[in-house]
Amino acid sequence: MPDLQQHYYRQHFDNDYELVDGVAMHDQNGDRFQIPPAVLKRQLGSGHFVELRLDSPRFSVHDDDAKMCSCPSCDGDMSNPILRHEHPLTLLPHPHQDVPGRGWGEDFWVQVDSCCVSGTGELFLGRIDNHLAEHRLHGMNYGDEIVFHRNHILAIHSINRTELVSLMNVADLKELAAWIANEKLK
Repeated sequence: MPDLQQHYYRQHFDNDYELVDGVAMHDQNGDRFQIPPAVLKRQLGSGHFVELRLDSPRFSVHDDDAKMCSCPSCDGDMSNPILRHEHPLTLLPHPHQDVPGRGWGEDFWVQVDSCCVSGTGELFLGRIDNHLAEHRLHGMNYGDEIVFHRNHILAIHSINRTELVSLMNVADLKELAAWIANEKLK
């Protein structure tokens, strides 16, 4: 699927928004920022739900405000607030609320359409499955296609986890068991 790789490189978000690299965030924040193990990400396919984040360095809150609040996702300071959607709209429908944009980052759910292994690694094509509060600033909203790398995945929805484990071979199951054992030791 070279078209998917081209789409990935041409993809642009307004106001310097970018997809956040979950692996880099985990490396930077350690246990305060958990991401799914690679063995689960390798099982992802059409129909599965993953969480991504769009963020921009152009926006932040005042330093005084940041000292008083902590991020609910990683317990870090709120100098870079992140809006969060708990579930995909497909799984938990709720009325659309028009929230004023503040330039914050936003965690949201995407339903995977397809996957491609390329020179850049694993790329996915999916559709955004939430009404995004910051859509006026980054230009993305419910139903839009988005291309992302597996490193961008912050979470896999719990509704998909049993199926993903059932797709694993013996080597994958051993890798998952080793990851779980390591997490329990932390």
